[in-house]
Order: sequence, then structure tokens, then C-alpha cells
Amino acid sequence: MTDQFRDTLFLSDLDGTLLRSDQTLGEYTCSVIDRLADAGIHFSYATARSIDTAALVTKGIRVNLPVIVHNGSFILDSVTRKPLWSAAFTHEEEIEVYGAFLDHGLFPLTYAVIDGKNRFSYIKAHCSRAQWDFVMSRLWSEEDRRAREIFAPDEALDGTVYYFACIADDEKQLLPVYKRLKNRFRCIYSRDIYTDAPWLEIMPQGVSKASAAQKLMGLLGCTRLVCFGDAENDLSMFESADEKYAVANAVPALKKRATAVIGENDEEAVAAWLDANVLNRI
Repeated sequence: MTDQFRDTLFLSDLDGTLLRSDQTLGEYTCSVIDRLADAGIHFSYATARSIDTAALVTKGIRVNLPVIVHNGSFILDSVTRKPLWSAAFTHEEEIEVYGAFLDHGLFPLTYAVIDGKNRFSYIKAHCSRAQWDFVMSRLWSEEDRRAREIFAPDEALDGTVYYFACIADDEKQLLPVYKRLKNRFRCIYSRDIYTDAPWLEIMPQGVSKASAAQKLMGLLGCTRLVCFGDAENDLSMFESADEKYAVANAVPALKKRATAVIGENDEEAVAAWLDANVLNRI
């Protein structure tokens, strides 16, 4: 590996950043990332997706390094999909978080390791329209078998729970839960970039893309972080990075913290930056 980038981890978000708006990678992006791998450059991704759906949308590239999924809840070997590091709620925390949703008439998706497999549980009768659309998008996939229908709240906390996600039809439904839990847990309130539906994601305190990035840097022996993003869940990563680049379609808060604003995701701006600033310098 070139000495110039030996100690640098280049880390990109997927949706809205590396992926185009149709949730695909362009041929140019695939070519650039494969050339980075050939050159021994440390490139990986950090996403809110699970490894199952992330692997589907990144089939066109060779990412040989560990990857960060579920907003920092897991660092996984990208080949074997085995966890190198993971976070989880205590049982008392699971009850506290799920209870906060139930108190406001909401039934979130609960993500857990059950019998050694990553699953998410849902109660069909209590899904909002937007949440059911999300569940259906997973049920239609022949390669994503994580969905687990349950029929009562007391089944929701089976296994080792590491992540809660609630998708509402009205943001006013989620805000009371966010306010109640935000000081105790890692809470991300945002809108889906594809459907504009309001999301509330809850993770254990201290879990974020930033904390996972620091752990990954330690595993790789890197001392510098250069990252790319577009959304609220990238803010922590931007605050801890040495250089951070927001795509032009990013939220205003991310652009304010960026080293620079590059082109849009549909213009394959991350690949263009890496081509010009990394590949052309080695």
C-alpha cells in the first residue's frame, strides 16, 4: 500500500451517498472501488442497513474489509458475515425501550439475534402503513429471511435485542418516545430518503457509526478517518472524522460540518472524489 494512505480509512455511507437514488451502484463507482481494493486502500462502508440488504446492494463491488451495519451496532467480516464486534441492550433496557413505545400505542420492529440468526420481529396487526410497507419489502426478497411475525408483545424481546426501529405515518406519534428516551439511549429520528416516512431508531447508549468507525480503525491499524455521508445518522461520524465530505443532496446539518460538499449521489460523487484525490495520487 502507498505510504500516503497507509494509515487512512475511507468510510462511506450507502443510501443517498454511495448508492444512487434507485438503490444501485453505478459502473463507475464499482470500477473505482475495485481499483482501491487492488491498490490496498482501506475502503469500507457504514450503513443503517443490515448486512443482508447491504450485501444485496453492494454486489457489484469488492469490499474486503470489515463493514459497519445497523448504524454501528455491528462490525462484520464482509466475507463470512461473522461479527467482529457487536452491541446489545441489557434485558432491563429492552423492557424500558419497548415499554416506552407501547405506552404511546406504538409497536416497533425489534431486531435480535435468535438461535444464532439475525431476525426482526413484527406484529402485522399493529404495523402502521409505512411500517408494513417496509416489512413487505423484506418479505418479497428471496435473499432476506430475517422477518419474523409474532402475535403478542411478550414475544418481541426474544433473543438478544440490539436495535429497535419504528416507522410511523405521522411524526407526531414518534416524537414523545424520542423525547422520553433520547438521554438514555442512542436515538436517531429521521425521514426515510426513499419514502419520506418518519423513522425512530433506538440503539444502546454509545453505539454510533462514529464509535464503530473508531473500533474498525483500531482493527486495521489506521489513525485517520475520511468519511462520506448524507443524513442525520452520519453526524457522529462527521464529528469524529479528520476529513468529511457531504454529497450535494445531504441534509443541511451535515453540510455545515463537512470539510467540503461534493456532487450528488446520482452523479457518483464519492467515486469521483476517490478517483481524483486517492487513485490519481498513488
